[in-house]
Amino acid sequence: MTDPVSIEAPLPKGVTDFLPEKADKIGYIEGKIRGVFELWGFRRIITPLLEFQDVMAIGLGEDLREKTFRFDDRQTGKLLAIPSDITPQVARIVATRMRNCPLPLRLYYLGRVLRHVELQSGRSREMFQAGVELIGLDSPEADAEMVAMAVEILKGLGFDEFKVDLGHVGFIRGVMAAAGLGDDSHRRLQEAIGKKDSSAVKAILETEPIADRVKEELAALPRLFGGREILAEAQKVATSDSSRKALDNIAQVLDILDIHGVSGHLTLDLGEVRGLDYHSGLTFEGFVTGIGEAVCSGGRYDNLTRRYGYPAPATGFAFNILALLNALEKRPDVEASKTRDILIFNLKDDRREALEIAQNLRARGYSTARDIIHRNFDDSLDYARRMNIRRMMVIGGDYCASDEVYIVRVADRKGTAVKITALAASDFSLNILP
Repeated sequence: MTDPVSIEAPLPKGVTDFLPEKADKIGYIEGKIRGVFELWGFRRIITPLLEFQDVMAIGLGEDLREKTFRFDDRQTGKLLAIPSDITPQVARIVATRMRNCPLPLRLYYLGRVLRHVELQSGRSREMFQAGVELIGLDSPEADAEMVAMAVEILKGLGFDEFKVDLGHVGFIRGVMAAAGLGDDSHRRLQEAIGKKDSSAVKAILETEPIADRVKEELAALPRLFGGREILAEAQKVATSDSSRKALDNIAQVLDILDIHGVSGHLTLDLGEVRGLDYHSGLTFEGFVTGIGEAVCSGGRYDNLTRRYGYPAPATGFAFNILALLNALEKRPDVEASKTRDILIFNLKDDRREALEIAQNLRARGYSTARDIIHRNFDDSLDYARRMNIRRMMVIGGDYCASDEVYIVRVADRKGTAVKITALAASDFSLNILP
């Protein structure tokens, strides 16, 4: 048998154990997100942990294909894959299992994906995702619904300082295509625009045999960031039909988002190149103060289900739960999610009363554990404190009369006696101590 003490690295790099306190916080965040998804009419779908690699690859962009974990299946001899993104799984399920369902389909998911990353970066290989997919609607209102839902969730989680950046792949794709650049120059220019590196953009364009007007249009892309006034600036750059249609689409979405009342949280980033190979229309990312990565991202992807033989317009987005956790971990409401209500400390020889009281409290919605180990009052109270249990309920002993229990607030050891009959009263509350 392996000596546990000799195991220096019990887990592969890039994954971690989530102990109860952090797991409680993750559950709290997922619960808040799930509640909004369901209020907006979305139904949960649960995707498998394994897929055939060739089937999974159909719905993945080149970047995610390279990050996918693969291994041989001993039973079939085929390559299996651990999903690196859940959206292609949903697309496969819709195309193969739900194609006869009436549209639109409103689906949501909570799950984990695994991706290869540069281990030197210190980034996690695991991602916790909570997302929605709206299948079957090619409409600015559907795009606006995604953005409005993301804003509602961020506000519901208690964020005040956050922004949702809107872009559109049709706009930048049209501007770039109209320039007629070669593949290498197109790639380098796209990277420079993505980094908002105006100097690099200028340097690349100086060597290109294209009209000065076109160079000016391309050089403007990194600067097309700000409020709704950016649309007017973008109109000067939009020389192709696809770019003009994209700007018109953005304007329609913004008008609907005005009705939702979320425009104060929006910015436009028309030089955003994320998702050019995957998305087909409006894209967006959500950012909160203090976190250097997006906490949510999504957009329109009208061509994905087509790859599985079922053409249907679609839009969606997903939250990065661990990024949200980093931003929220010290907030009081998230901290409170790791607490439990009651520890029952029984000093009577008979356990029946303690078990009946515990059953009654759970029926009332209070989380209740019984301290089955025989120990003294101070040790039991210390256990409650270390386990983040807010109250200890003492049954028997010299702390109260035989028809009473003694409720102690763990934080300051203040306590009061309460009639056992009062525990079943409709107005009973654990918050009985001043």
